[in-house]
Amino acid sequence: MTLTQSVPQSIEQTLPDIDRAAQHAEGFLTALGVDLGTPARRESAMRMAKAYLEMMSSDPFEMTTFDNDEGYGELVLVTGIAVQSLCEHHFLPFTGVAHVGYLPGERLVGLSKLARTVELHARRPQTQENLTQQIADHLVGSLAPRGVGVVIEAEHTCMSLRGVRASSTRTRTSAFTGALRDPAARQEFLASL
Repeated sequence: MTLTQSVPQSIEQTLPDIDRAAQHAEGFLTALGVDLGTPARRESAMRMAKAYLEMMSSDPFEMTTFDNDEGYGELVLVTGIAVQSLCEHHFLPFTGVAHVGYLPGERLVGLSKLARTVELHARRPQTQENLTQQIADHLVGSLAPRGVGVVIEAEHTCMSLRGVRASSTRTRTSAFTGALRDPAARQEFLASL
């Protein structure tokens, strides 16, 4: 038997207006003194609007799960899932990797759905801390596992390109639920990274 669950309604977005976004991008760039009259920049406002739309969009998917017929109970861990998101404070990108795992209960999930869950939550403005927790909460709600672990390591361009200009710094956040909050289980998860 296959169970599917739709994306939570809290993630649904309003329909974008790309032309209006391009008009605002043009005003924004002009207000910063950028000359948009050059041949190379004539379409820059529209390109900027499309780029931000792409950075804040993800494809919908069904969270397909399967019966855990064989009673598998050990850690399932997918490492190195690409993360691309936008800092909600500066609207600059942060990029890195997510490591997502769970201790199965009665259901197993298709492994690609772990990566899709990361993308779903990453493709909107937010903080890395919230992103980490959102991924864990989504998996708990969709799978009812015995435990979930999420670790994200990312570089924030709001730190490397402006302000302190601390390049090559990485921020690590984690969220553990259920049985993975146990120190020994958490250590097994972290040692597997």
